[in-house]
Amino acid sequence: MTVVTSICLAMLVLSATLCIARVIRPGSSLADRIVALDSLLIVIVGGLAVYTARIDDGVFLGVLVVVSLLGFLGTVTVARYIERRGA
Repeated sequence: MTVVTSICLAMLVLSATLCIARVIRPGSSLADRIVALDSLLIVIVGGLAVYTARIDDGVFLGVLVVVSLLGFLGTVTVARYIERRGA
């Protein structure tokens, strides 16, 4: 189980790096950056889930739910802002 979770965490680190590269890339639109930040949040939640499975304890499950809901609400709020702004 440790080998599998280590591989998963390594792939999640690679995904997070690519999301951060997309956010700081010059010339990206606001929508591209928001999608990259939302993807980064999903990667972080996935990493927390893998870590929870690795330590075999459900202590972070409540945190996972709250962070996922806040991320969803944040993305919807920014999408409405972009839609109203016309960008």
